[in-house]
Amino acid sequence: MRDRSTGHGTGQGTAGIRSIMQPRRPADPGRIEKAKDPQHALRRLLPYLSPYKAAFAIVFVFVIIYVLLGLIGPYLMGVAIDRFISVKKAEGLALISILMLAVYLLNNLFQVVSNWIMAGISQNALKEMRSDLFSHLQGLSLGFFDRNPAGDLMSRLTNDIDAINQAVSQNVIALIASVLSMVGIVAAMFVLNVWLAMVTILVIPLIFCFTEFVARYTRKGFRELQKHLGNLNGVMEESISGQKVVKAFRRNESVIGTFRQYNQKVYEAGVYANTYALLLMPLTGVLGNLFVILLAGFGGWLALRNMASVGIIATFITYGQNFIHPVRQLANMYNSIQAALAGAERVFEIIDTPAEPQDNPDAISLDQVKGHVRFEDVNFGYLPEKPVIKAMSLEAEAGKITALVGPTGAGKTTIINLLTRFYDIESGRISIDGRDIREYRRADLRRRLGLVLQDTFLFSGTVMENIRYGRLDATDEEVMQAALMADADHFIRQLPHGYHTRLSERAGNLSQGQRQLLAIARAILADPGILILDEATSSVDTRTEARIQKALLRLMKGRTSFVIAHRLRTIRDADQVLVINNGELIEKGTHQGLMERKGFYYNLYISQFKGQMAYQNGRLTNLLASAKKKY
Repeated sequence: MRDRSTGHGTGQGTAGIRSIMQPRRPADPGRIEKAKDPQHALRRLLPYLSPYKAAFAIVFVFVIIYVLLGLIGPYLMGVAIDRFISVKKAEGLALISILMLAVYLLNNLFQVVSNWIMAGISQNALKEMRSDLFSHLQGLSLGFFDRNPAGDLMSRLTNDIDAINQAVSQNVIALIASVLSMVGIVAAMFVLNVWLAMVTILVIPLIFCFTEFVARYTRKGFRELQKHLGNLNGVMEESISGQKVVKAFRRNESVIGTFRQYNQKVYEAGVYANTYALLLMPLTGVLGNLFVILLAGFGGWLALRNMASVGIIATFITYGQNFIHPVRQLANMYNSIQAALAGAERVFEIIDTPAEPQDNPDAISLDQVKGHVRFEDVNFGYLPEKPVIKAMSLEAEAGKITALVGPTGAGKTTIINLLTRFYDIESGRISIDGRDIREYRRADLRRRLGLVLQDTFLFSGTVMENIRYGRLDATDEEVMQAALMADADHFIRQLPHGYHTRLSERAGNLSQGQRQLLAIARAILADPGILILDEATSSVDTRTEARIQKALLRLMKGRTSFVIAHRLRTIRDADQVLVINNGELIEKGTHQGLMERKGFYYNLYISQFKGQMAYQNGRLTNLLASAKKKY
C-alpha cells in the first residue's frame, strides 16, 4: 500500500507496461561479478564456519591423507617395475599389487568422507546464513522493499547463497587438495630424481600459461552465453505470462520472431563458449603428452647412463599426468570463488541494512481501541526534498466513517501508511485515543488496525488458512463465521473442497470479487478497532461491488473506518469526507454539504458522474442503432 504520487503505488503505471518486442534485459546471471572487498567478505563468512572448526580439522587431515595416498600409488608402481617386473621376479608382485589397490581404495574413501563432511558443514553454515537473511528481511521497513525489487531480493536468498554453497562445499576441498597435490608432486619428484624434477619445473609454467589462456576465453564465452540465455528467458517469461496481451493484439508471429532472434544469439554464443571449453581437455591432454614425451625422452637418456631407473621414469610420467588435473581445477575454480565472494557481499549488504526502528523502551501496549484518530500539523515525504504530506491536520471520531478522496497522487494512501507506521512522520503528531502512536508498540498498533486493500494478496494454501491469517489462533468455526459475515460462505462451499480448497498462485482460480470477500473475512476475523479500506471495490463490477459493500457495512459497524475510494458514489453515506490534493486537506464535510458548497469535491463528483453518464448514454445509443439495423 504505497502512495501513487511518488512511484510507491500499488497499481501498475505505464512504466510497468513493456512491449513484448523489447523485453526487459534481466540481470546477467552469467556475469562473474568480483567482490569489491574480497578479504572483508571472507572475514564475514568465517563466523558462519567457525562453529565447525573440529570438522574442518578432520577434513584437512583427510585431504592430506588422500593427497599422500595419491602420491604413494605411482611410487609403488615404480617400485613394482624396478624390483619385480624389470628383473622378471613374480614373488612379491602380488603383494605390492594388493598394496596399490588398498592405497587407491583408501584414497577414494578419504575423498568421499571428506566431501561428505564438507557438504554437511556448508549446508549447516548456509542454513544459518539463509535464516539470518530471511529473518532480517522480515524486520526491514516497508521503504526498503519499495526501493529494492523483489526479484533481486529473491536472487540474494537463492542464487547468491547457492554460489557460496558451491564454493564452500566443493571448491574449498578442491583448492586445498589441488595445491597440496601440486606441491607434493613437485617435492616427490625432487626426492626421487633431481634431474627429472628440473625438467618438470621447466614445463610447469608452460602448462599454466596455456591453461589460463584457454580458461580466460572459456570464461568470456560462457559469460556471453549466460547473458544471451538471460535475455532469451526474459522473452519466454514475458510471452508466457503475457499471453492474454499477446493474443489480444495478435502478436504471436512477432513474439516468435523475437524468440528466434535471441535464440540465434544463444546458438552463436553457445558454439563459441563450448568450442573453447571443449578445447581445454585436448589442449591439456596435448600438454600432458608433451610432458610425458619430455620425461620419457630425458628419462630414457638418464636411464642409459644409469642415472635413473625405469620404475622412477614411470613414476614421473604418472606424476606428470596427475599434475595436469589440479592445474585445470584451479583455472575453473577462479570463477566460482569470485562469484561466491560477490554473493557473500550482496547477502551481507542486506544483513547490514538497519532494521525498522525499534520501539521505545517505555513503549506501552494497545489492548483496547476506541478509535479516535488525530493528525496534528503532520509533514512527510518519501524523499526529503519532495514533501508528500504538508502540515496535515485532521480528525476522525471513534466509530465514524471517514472518507479520503482526491485525485491520484494526492497523498491519500500516504496518510494510511503513516497511521499504520509503515513510515514515520518527519514532524507533527498522530494520535489514537489521545496518545501519540509512537508511544505504542508497533505490533500492538498494527494488531488493532485492519486493512482491506485494492490488490488482495492471498497466499498459497487453503481458503481456511488464508482467512485464518487474520488471527492464527482462530478455530474453524470462527473462520467460517467470519466468512459468513463477509458474504463469502456461499461461494466457498461451492468450491471443489470447500474451505479446504487449495488456492493456486496468487489465487488465480478465484475471481477478483471472491478474493476481496476473502480479504474482508480475514479482516473480520482479526476484529480490528480501526478499519482501513484502500480502494477495496475499485477492481470489480457494479454487481460484485454491491455485494462487497454489503459485507463492508457489516465490517465497519461500530468501528472507526477510513475509506479511500475513487468511485465517489460509494462514500456518500460517510460521516465525513476529507478532500486531499497535493498533500493538503483542502475541504471537509459531509457529501451533501460539500456538494452544496460547489467546490473541488463538487467538480470532482460531477466530472465523474458525467463520465459515467456519457458512457451509459453511449451504450444506449449503440444498442438503439443495433436494434434499428436488425429490425
